[in-house]
Amino acid sequence: MSTQSQTTSTLNDLIAIARDGREFYQEAAQKVDDAELKSLFTRIAGVKDSIIADLGAAVQAVGGEPEDSGTLRGSMQELYGKIRAALGDKEYGYVAELEESEDRLLHAFEDAIKDEKTPPAARDVVTRLLPEVRSCHDVMRARKHAMKRSA
Repeated sequence: MSTQSQTTSTLNDLIAIARDGREFYQEAAQKVDDAELKSLFTRIAGVKDSIIADLGAAVQAVGGEPEDSGTLRGSMQELYGKIRAALGDKEYGYVAELEESEDRLLHAFEDAIKDEKTPPAARDVVTRLLPEVRSCHDVMRARKHAMKRSA
């Protein structure tokens, strides 16, 4: 596989996972009643938009076509989150599933950085975006644990 196609493939995988998260956050923001959670979910969806745009620009910079859809796994996770929220504490259900989505994206970013086959251009953009990804993950993990303790 050429460096260009490897870069495109690596970054497009991350775009698809980030897109899953963005769509799930947008959905959750519409479904929860808590104004603070609505605001948080909307803000993190915006961060995902920025990550998707940066990754897409890096794909285009090497002559590739950015991914424009999510993943089947992401769709299934969103569906599970909706069901979980409908059957229990809606706010906690969404927070718990969104934290899982953050875990998935964080691990994908970390794996891309560690993978020896990741081209330098892809590794550079992933490394630059990792603090934002980690920050979103940490916010949702802290929120989930706080909600669990107060339940």
